[in-house]
Amino acid sequence: MTSTSRDGVDLIKQFEGLRLEPYLCAAGVPTIGYGHTRGVTMKSRRISQEQADDYLRRDLLDAERAVQHFVTVAMNDNQFAALVSFVFNVGLSNFLASTLRKKLNAGEYLEAASEFQKWVYAGKKRIPGLVNRRAAEKALFLKPVLVQTSKE
Repeated sequence: MTSTSRDGVDLIKQFEGLRLEPYLCAAGVPTIGYGHTRGVTMKSRRISQEQADDYLRRDLLDAERAVQHFVTVAMNDNQFAALVSFVFNVGLSNFLASTLRKKLNAGEYLEAASEFQKWVYAGKKRIPGLVNRRAAEKALFLKPVLVQTSKE
């Protein structure tokens, strides 16, 4: 199983931020840690840094499995990481219904990359943080992977 690159994890951490107490995200969903929502209520207890890291690892596994299972074309590490960040943020059902996934699975990589920028709304309101996140995801998706070659 492929895991998300350090660049991908850093992107998620940067845009999710770390909050050790529950809060409502821009979409009004109770959230804690690095964007963790499963089982969270506004009455949930404060968590530790270690618990936030554990939630992130588990949530990343879910997003990674989704990308591996529902993307049927070859991806490089940067494309995979960008898609994991996207799924982590928008959720599986939105990813499955997305034109981004459909274009990617049709082999239309550049067209798929242009779809990131359409996912910048929460409750019909354009969110500057989502604009920035989608731009970062698109940039990572389009970033070439440098291959190290050994000297002979």
